Amino acid sequence: MRTIDRAVGAVLGSAVGDGLGAPFEFGLPGVFRERFPDGIGTMCGGGGWDPGEATDDTQMAVLVGESLLDRGGLDLPDVFGRFRRWAAAEPKDIGLQTEDVLTSGESWDTAAALHFQINGRAAGNGSLMRASTSAVYFAAAGRAATMAAARRLAALTHGDGAAWEGTAVLHELVRVALLGEDPLTALPATLAAVAPAHRERWSRVLAPHWHPDDATEFNGAVWPCLASAVWALRTTTSFEAALARAIDLGGDTDTVAAVTGLLAGAVHGPTAIPTRWTAPLHVPLPGFGARVLTTDDLCELAESLTRAGSAR
Repeated sequence: MRTIDRAVGAVLGSAVGDGLGAPFEFGLPGVFRERFPDGIGTMCGGGGWDPGEATDDTQMAVLVGESLLDRGGLDLPDVFGRFRRWAAAEPKDIGLQTEDVLTSGESWDTAAALHFQINGRAAGNGSLMRASTSAVYFAAAGRAATMAAARRLAALTHGDGAAWEGTAVLHELVRVALLGEDPLTALPATLAAVAPAHRERWSRVLAPHWHPDDATEFNGAVWPCLASAVWALRTTTSFEAALARAIDLGGDTDTVAAVTGLLAGAVHGPTAIPTRWTAPLHVPLPGFGARVLTTDDLCELAESLTRAGSAR
């Protein structure tokens, strides 16, 4: 499978996971299997979401991707400006921490740090959920560059270094998968590149024996979110099974499934994503006119990001 095909699988897989998981957000474990006893499932909608409608997870990922293409690389003030324009348009869903940062009126380079200084808590999973497009774009630059870019993007909205390192780990695992290699076997080398202050905790939650029942926080936090996605990938053999397992954990189902879909899509490729999930998929972009991206638009975005990233 070509790298560009895996990149399409990554971006599309994340969006599909987002849309599939959204109706089950904040539900109890087992709600997906209860709704779909065969474990297959459809884009059913619910909880304020239309069938196949992507949430803030994919909307923010698109904004990152389009900024990378329009600006020819990472322009953090531009990304932050797009985020702020989107947040001002009152999207259906936006994380409380992200909303506080984007609506604070502070500068792009101080808003997240000031929020963390005041609140002391900023390790939500909001920087993981939007990682698909940047992970694809920076993959060709190698481990150090992709992890560095991930940290900088995470720091736009999350002042806690734990979120920076988790986002960096996710980017690197996707980079490895895009090469056709096993991201699970790359975990030791990836963890060795994590900042020392955060390495022990990330090593613990990403260990082969870790189970979501071992989580000490709600999976809206960065550690159990990424760890649950890695667990879902590790314990399944197909894209569909990985998403079903992720959503069935309950809690922050759209984001856990978006991160799972990003990894599983890169591993299994776009042909593993069923059309019953891609056909109704759509991504509205509040604050940017009446734009609504389709599956074809997401595929084109992934291909453009791959080519642009490789040409840098």
